[in-house]
Amino acid sequence: MIAAVTKSAEDTRELGAALAALAEPGDVILLSGDLGAGKTTLAQGFARGLGVEDQVVSPTFVLVRVYQGRLPLIHADAYRMDDLDEVTDLDLPEQLDDGGVALVEWGDVIAPMLPADFLDVQIELGDADDDRRFAVRTVGPSWAPRLAAVRATLEQWSS
Repeated sequence: MIAAVTKSAEDTRELGAALAALAEPGDVILLSGDLGAGKTTLAQGFARGLGVEDQVVSPTFVLVRVYQGRLPLIHADAYRMDDLDEVTDLDLPEQLDDGGVALVEWGDVIAPMLPADFLDVQIELGDADDDRRFAVRTVGPSWAPRLAAVRATLEQWSS
């Protein structure tokens, strides 16, 4: 587990942009944390890091939004899913086959339905209002070789 701490929303976006620099086609990044923890804020930075120019908003009510950047960004939200079978409706595998990268808010909800190959980002509220604590871990064969790069990328935010 790699720990990181941000002190502002912009700091969280910068962390997201730094992680996006490591993204490769077919990647899945799961974001988990309480309401208001900063999942969408991190997603905004990730999108910026991919060169997405559109405004990134929470996909809670539409479940999936797709943005164009260096790689297509499939921004999904599993919060309102009542049944794990609904994961198949997201068509993530097909979109990933097209060279996209998936960023899934409330990803811990659907993790059991995914292959064990993703970046797991857990976000917690910190001591001050804008502080956030991150626990990041690589899971699976495509992320294992990038563990050192993830660690080096998050070093400036290490706690």
